[in-house]
Amino acid sequence: MRPAHSSSRPRRSAALSCAASLKASRELTEAGAIRALFGEFDCRLRRAGYLAMGGQIVDSTLVSAPRQRNTEDEKAAIEAGKGAAEIWPDDPHKAAKKDTDARWTVKIARPRNKDAPRRVPELAIPVFGYKNHIDIDRAHGFIRGFQVTDAAAHDGKMLRALVTTDNTASDVWADTAYCSKKNEAWLERKGRTLRIHRRKPKGRPMPKCTARANARKSAVRAAVEHVFAHQKDRMGLFIRTIGIKRAEAKIGLANLAYNFQRLIFHERRPATG
Repeated sequence: MRPAHSSSRPRRSAALSCAASLKASRELTEAGAIRALFGEFDCRLRRAGYLAMGGQIVDSTLVSAPRQRNTEDEKAAIEAGKGAAEIWPDDPHKAAKKDTDARWTVKIARPRNKDAPRRVPELAIPVFGYKNHIDIDRAHGFIRGFQVTDAAAHDGKMLRALVTTDNTASDVWADTAYCSKKNEAWLERKGRTLRIHRRKPKGRPMPKCTARANARKSAVRAAVEHVFAHQKDRMGLFIRTIGIKRAEAKIGLANLAYNFQRLIFHERRPATG
């Protein structure tokens, strides 16, 4: 006969395995191993001839996380910068499940209806989670750099952390979120050529020449949207971990996996003609 406690062994071993993988994940995250792997793969791409060429495109996308249901006092404590252990000192199990790094923001979008008129009202969609800020090269479409922030972080503040000076072309494409005098002055000092969208003047119609210039820039910038669509639709990118460090590890792995798939795409192109 089997011992009475034998049925609990698989559960215990599964729990131990889960705890071990969680510990390993935490150690890799704290050591910055994901970013180191990303940098090493980028070096190998360059040695294989895939240099950063044609200029660079900067953009960001929201990555959702499970929504937190907190009281007004708890929300205020989170906004004040307090950690989960400080907010729920008497309930460590609850504190372990609370993400105090992610933030709410509002995504402005239009209805996905091809038959709808062009001048339809925009939708304000609340999103809770993080942002994946990336920089891709125009020639090959590889992600050359990335930063992870909470969802409420302003895109324009991340430009300096993303733009590099090792691209063979000086052009930098970005949308209106990155348009500021400080960013433009910084890019000029770095010898970069501005390809940032221009905003519509307040109280006046958009000049036709500006609208045409923005349209040409959008045609180039569309490449970065394909990266985000691939990660969300094919990879199902969603944050299920707690804290920005683990979120950065997961998003970093998604960026690295995209580069793997992009390399496979380029390597197969000569073979398929």
